[in-house]
Amino acid sequence: MKYLDEYRAGDRIRRVAREIEALVTRPWTLMEVCGGQTQSIVRYGIDLLLPECVTLIHGPGCPVCVTPAEDIDAALALARRPSVILCSFGDMLRVPGSETDLLSVKAEGGDVRVVYSPLDAVVIAEQNPDRDVVFFAVGFETTAPASAAAIERAERLGLERFSALVSHVRVPPALTSILEAPDNRVQGILAAGHVCTIMGTEEYERLVERHRVPIVVTGFEPLDLMWGIRSCLSQLEVGRAEVENRYARTVRSSGNPAARACMERVFEIVAWPWRGLGRMPAGGLALRPAYHRFDARRRFEWVTPRPRPATECRSGEVLRGVLKPPDCPAFGEACTPDHPLGAPMVSSEGACAAYFRYRGAELGDVHE
Repeated sequence: MKYLDEYRAGDRIRRVAREIEALVTRPWTLMEVCGGQTQSIVRYGIDLLLPECVTLIHGPGCPVCVTPAEDIDAALALARRPSVILCSFGDMLRVPGSETDLLSVKAEGGDVRVVYSPLDAVVIAEQNPDRDVVFFAVGFETTAPASAAAIERAERLGLERFSALVSHVRVPPALTSILEAPDNRVQGILAAGHVCTIMGTEEYERLVERHRVPIVVTGFEPLDLMWGIRSCLSQLEVGRAEVENRYARTVRSSGNPAARACMERVFEIVAWPWRGLGRMPAGGLALRPAYHRFDARRRFEWVTPRPRPATECRSGEVLRGVLKPPDCPAFGEACTPDHPLGAPMVSSEGACAAYFRYRGAELGDVHE
């Protein structure tokens, strides 16, 4: 197939749904990892096409959602400095920290700018040599190579007042944490195609070998996801556990060697906290010693508030797949996209935001 609408063709999707219906003989629970997959599942009603015995639960696959509150607080502290221009992606401006968000700091006069690429922040640094330009670098392995490339470019240009507040996280350790949790229900995983486009599938092979859980790499369109679900269930029904690539038009087993090499030159793997999952070994990335002069944490000092204890918002359980968004008592009442209490209600890829937007009518909400 060559065109996007072919991956959304209702007749093809329903055909795969019928194949799944004929295939399944017992209850199974699958987790999709990526927020983009969650949005497609909820938007197109993919979960509603599956047999009742097949449950989809939503994993912590929204990078905005899993950025730790303490990193948001650090960005807020930097954005309030008159000398700083803080740059990041648009969704990050609305993620709540302990007291407020970057959009509110911008409204108060902070110089907070939305960029569409880390290299945009380098251009801003070139244009403002008398200001401290800080790029708030967030995301999975998908966006880390671009952050690394921006830091290498800043070094080549000799930009002495450019730095990065790095909060990149790695997906495999999060999956390990979920699979080893006492309340784990996941029997099969739909892995994120964009992460595997960069990193390949080697780390997932080790996960499968250790936990005997099938992992199927999928894309983000409805037919991609239905194929991935069918493949995962096919393995479960016969007792197999393998890594299977259902996104071969983009993903190779070795990933993208050039992007991986750039990322590995600039970053090293470290223990890191995920919002909702806690600190985990090898959970994130930090700048290597050769690039410490670009590390905003080393360049600046600040005092941030202690993160607030959890309120009625139970977004941490949503991120772990323990709850679905409507099961949270704050969902759609105290917590909405206009007034989010938890990060999954902020980003369009967050599970709570997807349910609010696409399942509002059936949940009794009156928004459009």
